Amino acid sequence: MVDPSLTSAPASAAADPPEQDRPATGRSVRVDALATGAYVLLGVVVCLNYWGDVENRVSSHLPTDHSWFEWLFSHGAYSLRHLENPLFSARQNAPDGVNMMANTSLLGVTLPLAPLTLLLGPQVVYALYLGGALAATAATSYWVLSRRLVRSRAAAFVGGGFLGFAPGIVHHANGQPNFVSNFLLPLIVARVLRLGEPGRWRRNGVALGLLVAYQIFVNEEMLLLTALACLVVVVCYAVARRRAARAQAGTFLAALGLGGGLALTLTAYPIWFQFNGPQSYRGLQGGVFHSWGEDLKAFVTFARDTVAGDPAVEKTIGLTEQNTWFGWPLVLVALAAIVLLWRRSLAARIAAALVAVFTVASLGPRIRFDGVETGVYGPWHYVPDDLPLVEMMMPTRLTLVVTGAVGVLLALAWDAVDRLDLTRRRWLRPVGLAVITLAVLPLVPRPLPAQAVEPPPEFVTSGAWRPYVPAGRTLVPVPIPSNVHGLSTLRWSALTRHEFPVPGGYFIGPGPADEGIFGAPNRPTSTLIYRTIDQGAPPELTEENRRQAVEDLRYWRASVVVLGAHPREAALRELVTGLLGEPQRVDDVWLWDVRDRV
Repeated sequence: MVDPSLTSAPASAAADPPEQDRPATGRSVRVDALATGAYVLLGVVVCLNYWGDVENRVSSHLPTDHSWFEWLFSHGAYSLRHLENPLFSARQNAPDGVNMMANTSLLGVTLPLAPLTLLLGPQVVYALYLGGALAATAATSYWVLSRRLVRSRAAAFVGGGFLGFAPGIVHHANGQPNFVSNFLLPLIVARVLRLGEPGRWRRNGVALGLLVAYQIFVNEEMLLLTALACLVVVVCYAVARRRAARAQAGTFLAALGLGGGLALTLTAYPIWFQFNGPQSYRGLQGGVFHSWGEDLKAFVTFARDTVAGDPAVEKTIGLTEQNTWFGWPLVLVALAAIVLLWRRSLAARIAAALVAVFTVASLGPRIRFDGVETGVYGPWHYVPDDLPLVEMMMPTRLTLVVTGAVGVLLALAWDAVDRLDLTRRRWLRPVGLAVITLAVLPLVPRPLPAQAVEPPPEFVTSGAWRPYVPAGRTLVPVPIPSNVHGLSTLRWSALTRHEFPVPGGYFIGPGPADEGIFGAPNRPTSTLIYRTIDQGAPPELTEENRRQAVEDLRYWRASVVVLGAHPREAALRELVTGLLGEPQRVDDVWLWDVRDRV
């Protein structure tokens, strides 16, 4: 239903279409290899701070998310090694477990990389994959742009680089690799644009179905955003090219139906499990994400993790995620590209529509400017919190579609400038290319900030725990892992390849009325532990506290309670001793053996 290139070039350029399906020449292959190599090098630079001590460094901005994804890589390896259902894990939140399909489980990555995780460990694989995912997204974007949209490889390189390493994408690289794993999305969009090709509806439908099915196991939220963007693209094309759209509608719908049916067939059980399996939930308690709209000033501000960024600025307007943060030069270049290409490029007009629609949609329930919430209602003020599909969406993340549209505009602008007729104004090309370059250079990412984290105790890493934890029982670390506390103890599970289950954890699971909540509901003992950490001293204990501790340990199927090095180690030791009695000193931990009490 959509023309392969979406361009409306003048007749002088019609003889030089984008490559599309032309066979590659030796020179084009070398150029492609150089482009990919540059993306890989930039991916290494972004992750550079991790490699100084990769086993003991995590993201400074989202250390708990970083540890969660290390745990996920271990989950993939554990599931493959033990041939267990990867859609569920009993190794966290014991004894209830975690519905992995209902969380950001990244199964489409962690399962294929399981052998590498078993060989190198989750910390190394995390850092390798993070840089690789950024580079892969840039490379597939470059491939689609160079084959389907622009003639200049340099234009495709700039656009692809922005799509892979845009400020909003690099921001998510701070502990959220699922949002940098966008390498399938350009291929999905390209396939959607080909669904109307005559005689190829089966091939295109099957290809789309396979890509969509796989993307479900990488990031469902980004797939939803891509589907919404494709809907806008198709509607815009149908309005602009009514006759062509009517001619291709039958083929387009047949291919779309085949692709949708195939994707649904392949993912029917995992999707059912996500919404109906054990530890599934309905929405998030209180619709907590709906207030996260994008700040208007963020669009023209340089992001924290770019060479032009200032970390201090996020204290003012950084309440939400940094999903735009394009800087004012790029905003001006994108607007200029829309104006100058409006008449000659349907692709530019569609990109402009995407920018307009998703910018407005991202503004949340109230418009924010420079960190101040105004009295002006945004579009999400009128969206019910419990609306299916969108109930867990963050409005600000809709701007990731704007990022994609800006990347396309960059490629189109560079391509148009590169093909200018220089008979009269020879200065236009170098000036135009320099303007685009100067708008993009401030957005080159810096190495992500990393911080040291305490390694797990030798008692854990050496396997000295094994005699104390028989099958069917749990090791209870102190503090118990949670969304706020227990970063280091969650890593005990990840770095020992899930050899023992732990209570609590970092996940979303069912709470009251089956609404999703972050982490496990606090039990009396975990509440005492967290209060002791916050206050620096244990509260006065009662016999009821001791009775509840035994009940909690019984619920968790505890075998031992283990306290390693911790900033509040003395206070935590005093608390647990008051609850369970004197501990043993085993290697470098304090240990309470509770097997005979629960």
